Amino acid sequence: MSRSALLVLADGRFPAGGHAHSGGAEAAVRAGRITGAATLEDFCRGRLHTAGLVAAALAAAAALGADPAELDAAADARTPSAVLRAAARRLGRQLTRAARATWPAPELDALAGAFPKGAHQPVVLGVTARAAGLDAAGAAYCAAYESVSGPATATVRLLSLDPFDATAVLARLAPELDVVAERAVRAARTALTEGTGALPAASAPLLEIAAEQHAAWPVRLFAS
Repeated sequence: MSRSALLVLADGRFPAGGHAHSGGAEAAVRAGRITGAATLEDFCRGRLHTAGLVAAALAAAAALGADPAELDAAADARTPSAVLRAAARRLGRQLTRAARATWPAPELDALAGAFPKGAHQPVVLGVTARAAGLDAAGAAYCAAYESVSGPATATVRLLSLDPFDATAVLARLAPELDVVAERAVRAARTALTEGTGALPAASAPLLEIAAEQHAAWPVRLFAS
């Protein structure tokens, strides 16, 4: 695995559009579920073990060479909210553009052709990881890390939270991120022989409901 490529892909400055999304943090802040570092940690932990696990497994499966179309359908089935499905595809389209410019590869070109409006972001992330020379674990770690780093960064802006406190939250979650990434890779390997039904389908209903409500706000800082 190319560790340098892993650092580039996981870098928050990689131009994949994630900066415009809060991962549900904006709605959670307004609802009073995130009020500071402690509640941010609770929110990120819940997101890591639900949406983060699902995304990590999808990315790992794509990195292993599973059919992107089947994985995209599996992502749809695991995302009840139409708003979150649309956001995932927007992020996937932006990531596809950035990935093709950074690591040109026929599989990325094929993905762009098959999904002109964007495949789900974790699926694109896995194909990108494969093109960049990363293994399934690298793809899973990127997806799992994004699931918590996005809300942490957004909360710094939303609450003027001390960036040191937000970073400390991510550091405390690191051991759990390791566990989630390992679970995701095991599930992805199983899915290669048993089908996408073997991938995790961890549910986070409050994230889905809040996303639908957030989309109706007349003024918001983040797209999701």
